[in-house]
Amino acid sequence: MNNIRIVIAGPRGRMGSEAVNLVSTTEHFTLVAVVDHKYDGIMLSDIDGFQSIHSVPVYRDIENCLKNVDADVLIDLTTPEVGMHHTTTALSYNVRPVVGTTGFTKNDLEELERICKEKELGCIIAPNFAIGAILMMKFSQMAAKYFNDIEIIELHHDKKLDAPSGTAVKTAEMISSVREKKQQGHPNEKETINGARGADYDGMHIHSVRLPGLIAHQQVLFGADGQTLTIRHDSYNRASFMSGVKVAVETVMKQNHFVYGLENILD
Repeated sequence: MNNIRIVIAGPRGRMGSEAVNLVSTTEHFTLVAVVDHKYDGIMLSDIDGFQSIHSVPVYRDIENCLKNVDADVLIDLTTPEVGMHHTTTALSYNVRPVVGTTGFTKNDLEELERICKEKELGCIIAPNFAIGAILMMKFSQMAAKYFNDIEIIELHHDKKLDAPSGTAVKTAEMISSVREKKQQGHPNEKETINGARGADYDGMHIHSVRLPGLIAHQQVLFGADGQTLTIRHDSYNRASFMSGVKVAVETVMKQNHFVYGLENILD
């Protein structure tokens, strides 16, 4: 396989540091630079925790980075606001983005799809890179053809900024594509405390839990007369996401269009 030159945005984050390790230890990947909001003009090896990563420059500005290094792929693991800027800038430099940042708006996704179509460049936005999480979403979509009453509970660490999670929203979207819209619960149901029933998505309810000690977890509960079905996925560490990142980087190099969701590139 041809060597793939990669820039990582957000290298000091929990996901970012795992991505640095992935790229550094994958034979056909080369880390050519990182983008960090705090540091500029130094080498990655000058930052605590990265002393073994040599000859990788650090840039504060994505455009300055892409002007100075030859890159094939940008892995962005930052925030929605910064991630959108990074992604559009990468596309303007003909660099293919692989984005694990969640919280993009519908307008953001439509704009990225438009740019990719115009430039005939691949871009992958993945709310979740864990292969097991993708299967959980696919299985939930399958089950939704037979169970019309569904609740989603997503559980994440207390540093997560968006709620509900991108994975929960993507799961609800996939379910809604096969489920007849239905308002669940008793028609006269009333919340005695606002928000007790969670967010409403086409009549389904999504509940967000934020606690220290959690990483990324989701269960989808299906109910019918006399039976229930629960589909659950748990990520216990961030290394669980790296197999999906690797697949996304390898796949985006072969694509010339926009993809939202890792499930769209898995067999």
